[in-house]
Amino acid sequence: MKNTILFILFLFLMSCAAPKECCGQTDYVSLIKEYDFEKALKKHLKFSTVYAAVNGGTSVSDFKTFSVTSGQLQENIISTPYDYSLTVGIRKIARFGYENKANTFYDGTESNYTDAATVGKVQGFEYLFEVDYARQQGVDYIDQHHFIRYSSDDDCDGPLCVDHFAAKVEYVKDGFADVEYFELSERYRIKRNKELAISVGLAHRLAEPYGYNPLEEWILDNGNLHYTYLAIQEGYNIDVANSEYKDPSGNVVANSPEVWKEVVIPQVIADYTIKKRNQLSKQIQHSVIIGFDYYKYKKNRWLHAWGNILPYHYDNGSEFSYHNFNDGKQWYDYSGGLIYGIKVNKSLGYFIEGKYNKYWNREWYDFKLGVNYVIF
Repeated sequence: MKNTILFILFLFLMSCAAPKECCGQTDYVSLIKEYDFEKALKKHLKFSTVYAAVNGGTSVSDFKTFSVTSGQLQENIISTPYDYSLTVGIRKIARFGYENKANTFYDGTESNYTDAATVGKVQGFEYLFEVDYARQQGVDYIDQHHFIRYSSDDDCDGPLCVDHFAAKVEYVKDGFADVEYFELSERYRIKRNKELAISVGLAHRLAEPYGYNPLEEWILDNGNLHYTYLAIQEGYNIDVANSEYKDPSGNVVANSPEVWKEVVIPQVIADYTIKKRNQLSKQIQHSVIIGFDYYKYKKNRWLHAWGNILPYHYDNGSEFSYHNFNDGKQWYDYSGGLIYGIKVNKSLGYFIEGKYNKYWNREWYDFKLGVNYVIF
């Protein structure tokens, strides 16, 4: 902990290294009292976009299932409800040179890889707050992405400005990737040249104890899962003689061992896992973070890349610290993105875009690449 405090102090002192008035010589109390927050709020809301949209469409087609009961052929139709998404948000993010304003309106389906970048195109504040309620192939989920990011270079002139400083507060909830965390990072950022900047600092993440396996206590010595006793503990009742399997409410959910094992048990395991995970409190993880961002743009060629690596994580000795699930060892968490495009001539062009994240040995990513050819 002592090393962490010293590191924060080091970053604070480095931010004062510019020849202008140092942080220790600045009366921040007076600055805050004199600061016009109403004017600042209007400034930061100016040119932002508030949006709400509903999108929908047909899901997977209905399909028939067949079974035989008492010698009689039974036919059932499994229907999947339509897909939809309801998106609500507000954003103020400067577009990079390669980004086009594709639509007249924001409809919630946009996927901007640059939202994941450490810093934006302009100095100062940028932000995004977006909630997406959706159903896809019959599964309901909620996605959320909120962040505020701030960056400044040397000789910035704002009253609360700090030279060579970058910060980002972010909350991510990805229903498909089953990832949810809150992250705050503050960094000392130095530009090596016009295109490249290096940053180093601290990241603080709040998330569920990833690595924890609720089913571990139910695994037998031979590696099999003792699912029968697990189901009984959860309130299920098994009458082997009469082939009746009842849920905690007394409803018959299976009439054969095959249905019990293949249909009911997977749901029992899923419900138990969710319950145990929700019972645990969130864990905070303090880490060292090192990153870079590179941006170079010309009309016929552009490259935007960024990356972050977290090589060291403070172990607070918690029972559910990820160190315990990693044999007490350190590990590498990292994220990055790449956007590259080139117009070979007035007809031909190609591009590749993507982002990748790996936190606590959980991966989520997306990418796209393609070729455009315009016929004149």
